Amino acid sequence: MSARFPASVRVRTGRDYRAAFDDRRRVTTRHFSLHLRLRDGGFCRLGMAVSRKVSPDAVQRNRIKRQIREAFRHEQHDLPRGDLVVVARSGAAALDNAALRAELATLWARARALPPPPTAGTIPAAASAVPSPIPTDLPPVAPSAEGPSPA
Repeated sequence: MSARFPASVRVRTGRDYRAAFDDRRRVTTRHFSLHLRLRDGGFCRLGMAVSRKVSPDAVQRNRIKRQIREAFRHEQHDLPRGDLVVVARSGAAALDNAALRAELATLWARARALPPPPTAGTIPAAASAVPSPIPTDLPPVAPSAEGPSPA
C-alpha cells in the first residue's frame, strides 16, 4: 500500500468543501466533526479543516493534519464512497497522537454506520406513514347537468 496522499484522493476546491458542508450528513466526536457527501465515485476523498482556533501553533495544527491523513490512509478502503471533510475542534491539540488516532477511529466507525441516502423518487418509511389530510373514502361527485353553479 502506498503512503502517498495524491491529489486524486483530496478534496481540493472550495466548491467541493461547500458541497460537503451543505449536504448535512455529519458525524461528530468530542474533538472532530466529519462532513460527508456521498457520491458514485470508486473511492473516497479527504478534506481537512484545522483552524487557528484549534491551536495558534502551526506545528500542532500540522501534527493533527498528519494524524488525520495517516488514519485516513489505513481506513479509506472501508469508508463510504464520497467526499469526507474532517474539521478539528478546539481541544484537539491537547491530545497526544495515540488519543487523536483513537478518536479518529471512532469517527470512521460512525461514518461507516451511517445509513445510505434515500434514492431519488423514493419516500422514506417515516414519511409514508403520515396519513393524508385528504380523505380517500368519499364517494365520487357526479357532474351537474346544469353546469357550474353561479357564484
